[in-house]
Amino acid sequence: MRSPAGAFIFVVVMLLLDTYVFQAIKAVSQSASPKTRTIIYSIYWTLSALAVIGFLVFVLTDQHFLPRKVRTYLFAIVIGLFLAKLTTVIFILVDDLRRGIQWTAGKLMYNHTEGDAMNDTGITRSVFLSWFGLAVGSTLFGSLIYGFSNKYKYDIKRIQLSFDNLPKGFKGLKILHISDIHSGSFMDKKAVSHGVEEILKENADIILFTGDLVNDKATEMDNYLDVFNRLKAPMGVFSTLGNHDYGDYVKWPSEGISKVQNLENLKKVHAHLGWRLLMNEHVVLEKNGDQIALLGIENWSAKANFPKHGRMDLAHPGTEKYPFKILMSHDPSHWDAEVRTRYADVDLMLSGHTHGMQFGVEIPGFKWSPVQYVYKEWAGLYENLKQKLYVNRGFGFIGYPGRVGILPEITVIELV
Repeated sequence: MRSPAGAFIFVVVMLLLDTYVFQAIKAVSQSASPKTRTIIYSIYWTLSALAVIGFLVFVLTDQHFLPRKVRTYLFAIVIGLFLAKLTTVIFILVDDLRRGIQWTAGKLMYNHTEGDAMNDTGITRSVFLSWFGLAVGSTLFGSLIYGFSNKYKYDIKRIQLSFDNLPKGFKGLKILHISDIHSGSFMDKKAVSHGVEEILKENADIILFTGDLVNDKATEMDNYLDVFNRLKAPMGVFSTLGNHDYGDYVKWPSEGISKVQNLENLKKVHAHLGWRLLMNEHVVLEKNGDQIALLGIENWSAKANFPKHGRMDLAHPGTEKYPFKILMSHDPSHWDAEVRTRYADVDLMLSGHTHGMQFGVEIPGFKWSPVQYVYKEWAGLYENLKQKLYVNRGFGFIGYPGRVGILPEITVIELV
């Protein structure tokens, strides 16, 4: 159960938004017949009431009160409606600002008698802005609903990276990079299995996973062990931990015991899958007589709300003698905060974490997501001098059970 006080405050905000958006509903329906307006108003307030009830059911009941799938979609729909109305309100506020300026100008520019006449006429709400605001809000809500169908539409991104110092024996190395599986969010095992099949079809030399195997608990992997243990590669499968893997976002019955044991159990899950979990350490990769270093650290974030368990001071020593280094670090904020400034000999860093916020626009030549206002590097390739960072958009999802514009990603990197 969540806080009743917090729930009450959010419900009040929801009702205020409902009342404000209703002004736009009235503006666009003013030319309709009384009967039509009654139908429109009834539908609007019925949906608003259902949204409030749905929110209260979600926050004030035990997580087992409804099936997990129902709770997930219920929450997503309620929040989607909230965001849609919030977006609509922006346009209504613009209209109200316009009307306020007009009214003030009228008071200042005309005498008292003329002002009274103006008040009789009134400054009408802009039907255009009301329609536009409702259209934008409806489009946002519709896109979020449509996005439910995209959460298992795996997008294979192929990229070639060139490095002058790459040993000859590693030229053509095929790396398959995945991140943010979030098994606790999955609801369709067959669809997830299809994603694993897509990975296997690539016949990569090595598979690298950069954290967030679960949402909170190691047991979330129980039903998916037989799916992900199929991931194999000639040079192995290597993994790291992400911020969700530590169980920081759930209450434990005995802090320091259950939470610690959960992390130990998750480490065993990696081992059971046949993955080599790198905990602030490095391994040496050999191919065609040449060697490079692969470093993997625990989660390290430059953002205050995320943990800094990563220890480059433990993982990096001993790698100086290798001509090429790959770093697996879950949070891309690590790149600017420490890697570029203190470890300039790391050639390629692989990250995830952002999911591209599971919402945005990606077309040739243009890429946008709200997450870019928090993370400078949030999806795709970034370069600084000879160093490169690739941020995977995530294999899974969390919170919102869908993807809009930013699809789940399987990255195939070829070193040339």
